[in-house]
Amino acid sequence: MQSFQMAMTINRFWRSSFWLLVLVTLWLSLIPVDLVPKAFSFWDKAQHALGFAALAFSGLLAYPPRIRSLMFGLALFGAGIECAQWFTGWRFGDWQDWVADCVGC
Repeated sequence: MQSFQMAMTINRFWRSSFWLLVLVTLWLSLIPVDLVPKAFSFWDKAQHALGFAALAFSGLLAYPPRIRSLMFGLALFGAGIECAQWFTGWRFGDWQDWVADCVGC
């Protein structure tokens, strides 16, 4: 029984971490560029690939039996971010950024 509770706690940790990363990624993707922390100022496409690799890694730990759904969902999430950036007025969606997102998945 104790190992079951430990497994549930670990799973809850990874699911919380995954969804926190999703929210942070969304926030960083939609705020004005001049408000993005300077620690994130390296090559744009690498940011996308590494960010989505972190999402994919934490998602795989959070939802191990749902690999295909997770990857498809992350690809849609990346496309949604690029579309949403067009509506902000201060960011611009880019299909190449979406491709970099998919590379990270």
